[in-house]
Amino acid sequence: MEAILTASRALVAIAARSLGEVGQDITLPQYRTLVLLASRGPTKLADLAAALGVHPATATRMCDRLLRKGFIERKSHSGDRRQVEITLTVSGTALLAQVSQVRRAEIAAIAAKLPNEVLDALISTLVSFSEAAGEIPDRDWSSQWPI
Repeated sequence: MEAILTASRALVAIAARSLGEVGQDITLPQYRTLVLLASRGPTKLADLAAALGVHPATATRMCDRLLRKGFIERKSHSGDRRQVEITLTVSGTALLAQVSQVRRAEIAAIAAKLPNEVLDALISTLVSFSEAAGEIPDRDWSSQWPI
């Protein structure tokens, strides 16, 4: 458990630095919201709140902030105008691509310090860990990004 906690601190630090380097005022929870929207597509607010593990009122406030920043938009569902879905904007998608590019570069620099056999084992382990956590690999949803 200690090794996972230590590695998670390193990964959170990389995430925080990558957000700081893109020059946008965005928090880690807001970034996570954008990632969920990118990976799942248009999402109802209640479903987004559930995926984030927060109360719908918290998700509403977060979405209000992201809306003001131009990273998301609310769209009425075609079949029922009362149903509102949250979607990424072009600016939101561009932000995700920028952050991902910075993050990939930093992770690549760290990975280059590891022997190949350790890196191979780490990759296998992290794939299993990500699957157990229910994360969708970037390659399955970020193909539209210029990264």
